[in-house]
Amino acid sequence: MEIGGALVLRKRQVLIIFVLLGLSQAGPESVRYSVAEETEIGSFVANLARDLGLGVEELSSREARVVCDDNEKHLQIDLLTGDLLVNEKLDREELCDSTEPCVLHFQMVLENPLQFFRAELHIKDINDHSPTFLDKEIVIKISESTIIGTTFLMESAQDLDVGSNSLQNYTVSPNSHFYVKIQDSGDGKIYPELVLHRALDHEEEPELRLTLIALDGGSPPRSGTTLVLIKVLDINDNAPEFPQRLYEVQVLEDTPVGSWIITISAKDLDAGNYGKISYTFFHASEDIRKTFEINPLSGEVHLRSRLDFEAIQSYIINIQATDGGGLSEECTLLVKVIDINDNPPEVTMSSITKIIPESASETLVALFSVRDQDAGENGRVVCSIQDDLPFFLKRTFKNFFTLVAEKALDREERAEYNITITVTDMGTPRLKTEHNITVLVSDVNDNAPAFTQTSYTLSVRENNSPALHIGTVRATDRDAGANAQVTYSLLPPLDPHVPLASLVSINPDNGHLFALRSLDYEALRAFEFRVGAADRGSPALSSQALVRVLVADDNDNAPFVLYPLQNASAPCTELVPRAAEAGYLVTKVVAVDGDSGQNAWLSFQLLKATEPGLFGVWAHNGEVRTARLLSERDAAKHRLVVLVKDNGEPPLSASVTLHVLLVDGFSQPYLPAPEAEAADAAPAAPLTVYLVVALASVSSLFLFSVLVFVAVRLCRRGGAASVGRCSVPEGRFPGHLVDVSGTGTLSQSYQYEVCLMGGTGTNEFKFLKPIIPNLPVQDTSRHIGENENFRNSFGFNIQ
Repeated sequence: MEIGGALVLRKRQVLIIFVLLGLSQAGPESVRYSVAEETEIGSFVANLARDLGLGVEELSSREARVVCDDNEKHLQIDLLTGDLLVNEKLDREELCDSTEPCVLHFQMVLENPLQFFRAELHIKDINDHSPTFLDKEIVIKISESTIIGTTFLMESAQDLDVGSNSLQNYTVSPNSHFYVKIQDSGDGKIYPELVLHRALDHEEEPELRLTLIALDGGSPPRSGTTLVLIKVLDINDNAPEFPQRLYEVQVLEDTPVGSWIITISAKDLDAGNYGKISYTFFHASEDIRKTFEINPLSGEVHLRSRLDFEAIQSYIINIQATDGGGLSEECTLLVKVIDINDNPPEVTMSSITKIIPESASETLVALFSVRDQDAGENGRVVCSIQDDLPFFLKRTFKNFFTLVAEKALDREERAEYNITITVTDMGTPRLKTEHNITVLVSDVNDNAPAFTQTSYTLSVRENNSPALHIGTVRATDRDAGANAQVTYSLLPPLDPHVPLASLVSINPDNGHLFALRSLDYEALRAFEFRVGAADRGSPALSSQALVRVLVADDNDNAPFVLYPLQNASAPCTELVPRAAEAGYLVTKVVAVDGDSGQNAWLSFQLLKATEPGLFGVWAHNGEVRTARLLSERDAAKHRLVVLVKDNGEPPLSASVTLHVLLVDGFSQPYLPAPEAEAADAAPAAPLTVYLVVALASVSSLFLFSVLVFVAVRLCRRGGAASVGRCSVPEGRFPGHLVDVSGTGTLSQSYQYEVCLMGGTGTNEFKFLKPIIPNLPVQDTSRHIGENENFRNSFGFNIQ
């Protein structure tokens, strides 16, 4: 470096002490390494993974990185080998100035989970700086009367190296008057003193020019020189004197530039030129000369540049007073810089976890350090966050804090937190710094899908088209992402006999329900099934709801006549005595309708009659009765057509033909045909009697057989085998003709007894007399299974 160059910049290195948080792998002592300064970039320092007992794969998976206390990237770690490498050329003098040893503190940080290891790097000094003198020329005025052995203080050289590479010796160019004596200041620095070896003679040699050489202890050694100009003066026997050796002054660090600091004054008893005093800074560093200035005539000290307490807290200034005769005296000025609160707190984030799962508790969110470059109360800080957040701050070591979630979070309640870390100092006025952190709460599958209803009731009309949309179930999930994606499915039916797979299907994405085939109300009134909703989380959560499907009836079944049976091989003839009074019950038309409700409400009307006005049909129960008294003039044989019609829209109907035979008594074996009487009344009498007897016998035998068969079937359940019990037409009826809802004409709960009563008397033919009282009409919604007993009571075998 050039001799007499600018004053060397002195930098104060602030080292951050990084202490790890209760991690089992981190030992109480730091790992120590060393490296020479100016080492090339990429040079190997040590295998950090091996020294810390970590695997190379773990370094990459846990995103290992090196963090220096001054937040500079001096070092790096090779994740493939675990080697600690130099990331930039390290200048010991820039990092540590004259501090020895020069230690660079750093930490290796591992993520997931968060873990830290302390380490320190000792930077060894190399001899890369030569000693330098701040002044290119040193002028010394020496009186010719100066005695031999007198010493003269010289400006010292400065060497930025330390240890053996620092300044070690001074020499002077060969001359006959002076030699150099080394003086130790006691603080590890040496100063040169010029010793007079032979008396000076102003008249012989008024000036001497010497070269002062400074040598360091490097190998090879480096040197620096300066020119020493010695002016030989006349005799001056009084040196300047200061009233005190030490001056002390306190200056606020915000004092304006140019402000007066203090006036230093010395006295000299000599007169004339020997009594004129000039003031200069002596042994002043570059920082002092840059910050202060002194008036050489008045001794007033002024501020030349702004003070910074955080950089330098005090200055020790040596002031030399020299008279015109070359005699000088020194004093010391101690300038103490008074701190003001001019630095807000600083927040340094070491690690942040921006996404945390909602189920985790006491999760470490952030690790950070705070500092304030001010001193005293101005540098004491308080750290806080908002009160309404489920987080808390914990001081770990000195100025290090951790931000921790105090409990398990709920993403469904709040998915994002904006945390403001506020750091306030205790100065006047108080300064604060805010640092914002946004923490996202990641979803955990902790909510099962919830149906909008616990049960759904859907209605579909029978005879529907296949694939008809009959309704929708819907479930919501408070989770997010795949945890909230709901899939619908049909659960196994509660009744294993219900063919659910052939009845309905569900869209797994939107919960739409479809009828797979046409439904028949008469076969299936209603059915229930469960629908499940499962999310796509891991593990998946699910819920279920009950769906009840009601089949609405259509008027798709015409009335069916149970009695009289129309498909018999021989027509059934109803016998009515001529002595019957008006309102006599001739027979009852029994019909059913497979539908329900008003579609099964039946009405009866007489459509045709051989002799109108003789018979009538009750509209609501189908009973055929005589409308007036019978007479001998009434025809013996009548044919009636009864129309049975339901109340549906449009209405459906059926007709039945009744044959009625008028007889004088039930024992009368002969009934002449009206046509025969008209042709030939007298001659045909014997033949008519035979025909009537034969017809009556066959009819009675057939009717008796039918009645006995029906009576047997009806009486099996009652346990009584009485002869002559009622009988209804036997045979298997199709299921769609059975009024399973209890409506139609059978809903009046009539049973009729048709039998011939033996014994004396008029041998009355009891026909279709009700033996079971009327019962209320059953509810159409009653389960179809309850009607099986009704069918079985008539001997029906419905498949």
